[in-house]
Amino acid sequence: MVEQAESRARGQSLARASGTMALATAVSRVSGLASKVLLVAVLGLGVVNDSYTVANTLPTVVNELLLGGVLTSIAVPLLVRAQQEGTEQGESYAQWMVTMGVVLLGTATVLAVAAAPLLTELYLGSDTRANAALTTAFAYLVLPGIVFYGLSALLSAVLNVREVFGIPAWAPVVNNLVVIATLGVYAVVPGEISAHPVRMGEAKLLVLGIGTVAGIAAQSLVMVLALRRGGFRFRWRWGWDRRLSEFAGLAFWVVLYTAISQAGMVVITRVTGQGTEGSVATFNYAWLLSQVPYGVLGVSLLTALMPRLSRAVADGRTRDFVDDLSLGVRMSAVLLMPVSALMVVAGGAIGVALFSTGAAGVEAAGRLGVTLGALALGIVPFAITMLQLRAFYAMKDARTPAWINVVMVLFRSVLCYVFLAVVGPEALVTGVALAMSLSFVVGAVVGQVWLHLRVGRLGTMRTLGGVLRALVASAAGCGCAVLAAAAMSGVVAAAGPVGGAWLTLGVQAVIVLAVGFGLLALFRAPELAPALARLRRLVRR
Repeated sequence: MVEQAESRARGQSLARASGTMALATAVSRVSGLASKVLLVAVLGLGVVNDSYTVANTLPTVVNELLLGGVLTSIAVPLLVRAQQEGTEQGESYAQWMVTMGVVLLGTATVLAVAAAPLLTELYLGSDTRANAALTTAFAYLVLPGIVFYGLSALLSAVLNVREVFGIPAWAPVVNNLVVIATLGVYAVVPGEISAHPVRMGEAKLLVLGIGTVAGIAAQSLVMVLALRRGGFRFRWRWGWDRRLSEFAGLAFWVVLYTAISQAGMVVITRVTGQGTEGSVATFNYAWLLSQVPYGVLGVSLLTALMPRLSRAVADGRTRDFVDDLSLGVRMSAVLLMPVSALMVVAGGAIGVALFSTGAAGVEAAGRLGVTLGALALGIVPFAITMLQLRAFYAMKDARTPAWINVVMVLFRSVLCYVFLAVVGPEALVTGVALAMSLSFVVGAVVGQVWLHLRVGRLGTMRTLGGVLRALVASAAGCGCAVLAAAAMSGVVAAAGPVGGAWLTLGVQAVIVLAVGFGLLALFRAPELAPALARLRRLVRR
């Protein structure tokens, strides 16, 4: 009884902390989705969007290789330890991190802009259907965003350690609003983006590139203002810090982890680039859409859980560490599985309903939806894998996650080339998406085994019980939704492609979510109780 009470208390505390971010994250994801829908409407799903998508990926890649992956993985544990030494020590360490980050990011930005053609060639290869010259032109405009991507991650880590979760969750909304405004300006500016030849001075090209960077710059500014309001005063700190050796040792493995991930993304981009025109953009938008539920629920949970795991390890509380990790895995499965099931069963309808307007057609939007369904299979394994990796980082072990990532990327890459050899260009992007999802299943299994070897008993059977409950409930919801779609096929056909897609999506969303979460409540899933309690408090307000 005592253990159950402690588990409930941890769950309620975790739900409260993650709940403060959920609304902001939901608004961020919805506004981000709106910007992607508008982008597809004005650019379509063809060569121009492929080129923009690849170019817009480059600054995030460089940032992740240099700093972003390090910050999201090991900065929080190290900042927590520094803060435990005293407020002054914690602030000075944060100042030192910001100083080193600005120097590193500034240098990387200059080098990346100079090497833009080489970066384009690396990602596209020689067999792509994207336009290399247009991709390079976009890259020159968006690569300066490296500085702001890095600063956003760094300042977010500092705020999280200070237990400020709301502002970092709201800041991306500002970015999305700037991008939406940019697309509005793009739509009214006369002219077209020419791929043959590419003209760097075209108004539309400049608006899209500069507006993209302005969005992430605005996001960084919001966090700067939040830190100043919270009493943080920045000053440049140079020279050697005694904790530099610890940071550098962990950072090497995190950078290696990120480099392996980006090597996998190079494979994905090159393989999808050999499909039909727009396949690179199709995969990218489907991936972003599949991350919406994880971003709203999983990231909020992970952000709230990470400092707790770090403190448990620092204090030697192994039992609390294991309990929080198990609770995080079970809550991720219970909260994400029904939403993932909805995306699997209604993926095609989602694609047509959201992306078939403007310059995009129904066929291309339908392909995007099918790709989304394949990616949705990996949402829960992805969330579990991310949680397991953060558990290793909390233990100051950055080496093991790198090796787990090697297993996932190798499995994914081999499977991508198998699909390239056996399926046609139209289905290639869906095959790549399936390879991505299956690689996360492999990663979750390997991570659980490795954690067991490292920590000991993890309550794996209890964790599996929670996951299986969520799986059974979600599968039942999918079955009911498929039967409902078959029964209303005549009405859907009469409503037309887009109207029918919205009708199908609405009906299946109600059925899958109602049956899925209803059965979980009927099963008395303990992981659902903290979320329901939070929902009841919000309704009372």
